[in-house]
Amino acid sequence: MSPRQTLKDTFGFDDFRGGQQAVISSVLQGRSTAAIFATGAGKSLCYQLPALHLPHLTLVVSPLLALMQDQLAFLERQGIAAASIDSTQDRETGREVMERAKRGELKILMVSVERLKNERFRHFLRQVPISLLVVDEAHCISEWGHNFRPDYLKLPDYQRDFAIPQALLLTATATPAVIADMREKFAIAPENVITTGFYRPNLELLVAPARQDRQQQLIDWLKPQMQPGSQAPTIVYVTLQHTAERVAKALTAQGIVATAYHAGLDAARRDDIQHQFMRGESPCIVATIAFGMGIDKGNIRNVVHFDLPKSIENYSQEIGRAGRDGLPSTCLTLAGRDGLRVLENFVYGDTPEYRGIYRLLEEIATAGAAPECQWEVLLNTLSRDTNIRLLPLKTLLVRLEMHGIIAPRFAFLAEYRLRYHLEPESIVARFNGERAAFVRLLIDHIPIARTWGTVDFERLHRAGQAQQIDTSRVRVITALEYFQDKGWLTLEGKRMTDVFEVCQPHFSIETLAGQLYDECLARERAEIERLHAMLALFETESCLTRRLAEHFGDSTFDTPGNTEQGRCGHCSVCYGHPVRLPEAPPHPPLSATDFQRHALPFIERHHAQFGQPPNAQRLAHFLCGLTMPIFTPLKARGLNGFALFEQRAYPEVRDWAEGFLVNASRN
Repeated sequence: MSPRQTLKDTFGFDDFRGGQQAVISSVLQGRSTAAIFATGAGKSLCYQLPALHLPHLTLVVSPLLALMQDQLAFLERQGIAAASIDSTQDRETGREVMERAKRGELKILMVSVERLKNERFRHFLRQVPISLLVVDEAHCISEWGHNFRPDYLKLPDYQRDFAIPQALLLTATATPAVIADMREKFAIAPENVITTGFYRPNLELLVAPARQDRQQQLIDWLKPQMQPGSQAPTIVYVTLQHTAERVAKALTAQGIVATAYHAGLDAARRDDIQHQFMRGESPCIVATIAFGMGIDKGNIRNVVHFDLPKSIENYSQEIGRAGRDGLPSTCLTLAGRDGLRVLENFVYGDTPEYRGIYRLLEEIATAGAAPECQWEVLLNTLSRDTNIRLLPLKTLLVRLEMHGIIAPRFAFLAEYRLRYHLEPESIVARFNGERAAFVRLLIDHIPIARTWGTVDFERLHRAGQAQQIDTSRVRVITALEYFQDKGWLTLEGKRMTDVFEVCQPHFSIETLAGQLYDECLARERAEIERLHAMLALFETESCLTRRLAEHFGDSTFDTPGNTEQGRCGHCSVCYGHPVRLPEAPPHPPLSATDFQRHALPFIERHHAQFGQPPNAQRLAHFLCGLTMPIFTPLKARGLNGFALFEQRAYPEVRDWAEGFLVNASRN
């Protein structure tokens, strides 16, 4: 059957859209390919259709559970054998999916990138022939792109490890630099990068200078579109969770049915809100960027940025959720510089302290000095001990892998506990000989306190030695998992421990710490530049749509018939309204009184806990409301000065704090 016939018979479409046919043809000819398609342009079909023609499994790496679930539901409706392995499933479900894949019953398997760190899952993949590796949201692989995820850097290695002959990279937001990075990492030829273009003729791009009463400005603009019976489905994006709650409440008070959505809500509540929006029961969502990934609602008429987006890439992705049905839709940005400081401070908040990096390297060097050269890592504990937040810490670990200092070997759960569903004696009775003695030993040496018993591997090891029975960790876990599969007990594990090999135990801590810290600072500068590039886009005096297309290297904008003399005709600038963003209101200078009142309580608590004052970076994090692992034991959030200066520029606060701390040390 030809791909076109499959398109019609399986997917119910008469013809391909945009660059779909070119991508599918490239993949079916065995070439690694990148598809750079605008949001809503049909990227998913580019792997779904080839998967039916390829001889073996198509493995899809997706960054978000919601994306997987939506795509799996679609594939199920088309009768395509597809499944996922994800964190919501029980062990039996995951095992059944893997067995189906081994039997060749699945055409598509979807997983998160984190799943590939699991030693057992990697062992399974080596037993299954795979035709194609699909990387969804592939811009995450590039440090020059937005939403960079360090685990994505390992995907080219995984492709080699699992002997996958080709890769397909999918993204909606990739600049020329990101595309070059993606091509290099996956050895994709230039002619196998297919771009549909970012120009959407049905999207009206408006930028309006934010007024002092921005909330009322939004209400005045939105209310005429929210009359009962004809509400326009709308997403309003904000930066902070409390802003989402405040704006939703203000809109509701004006008769606009609006619901706040953010990461501070529990998962069940977020799912309810999303489903209500998809069904049209909740016409307006006021959300942080936690909302939107996996949303495929065709009739979203408005996307409003109440606060500045985080980058041009984020802006493009978020406005791409409007008007997927092809009908006119409006994307409004209420732009001002007042929110810039908060966004910049988020960037500074991710830069670890030099001393934290140094401490991290000391731990690795200590592990490297041991005979086995193995380093066991509990990420949350390491984050607390080094005072490095989890995402920057994961990035540093990947960098250390790339420098050849460490290499991941396997992961295990440090703690297990169990609860019996059968009488323990009846479990023993099901075995004979040495196995029965082994099970008896387990039951006798895993004492139950009320309902649950904790597995003490050291105790079991000693008992096994005394009775000359193999009670190795691997055998104990295998047995307990078997008992769980049979329904005889419930087994729970926690405290995931990653084990690394220290490949270069004799590195210079000082040299490498300086190099890694410089790389972090370079990343910080690049992110700040990204924010200022976004401001320049909103202040452009040439066609806004054209400037957006140029940012992504999109030459289709100038295709004859698309535009007139490089103008879209449906943006603020083309309407004759270029903007100059109003400056944020000035803050009064920071003073010695501010230091005494707001900084001193934190300094005193820090000194009492650690025997020394904080450095300027740590103090600025506290005053600007940027969390650090060390703030938890300090209970820093409970001090009045926390986040008091979140609207001030982080470098200003840090330099001011440095001056006072230096003077205090001299006195």
